[in-house]
Amino acid sequence: MISRVGTFCRFWYDFIVGDDWRIATGVVAALGSTAVLARTTTLPVWWVVIVVVLILLPLSVRRAARNSMRQNRNAGNN
Repeated sequence: MISRVGTFCRFWYDFIVGDDWRIATGVVAALGSTAVLARTTTLPVWWVVIVVVLILLPLSVRRAARNSMRQNRNAGNN
């Protein structure tokens, strides 16, 4: 039974967090900020998540490209 619970938790961690915990944290922060702003203001705040994704996506792609170049460079030295 414990093994199944552990497997279940590992699946959800991998599904939600995936390869980059920074993206998962940013999305959770964006959703939380949107919820707080929606309750405290009458302005539409649907755009907050979109702005956060537009900021996080290029950062994630740049980080992945940099890591890929670093791995290729290291593989060429061997």
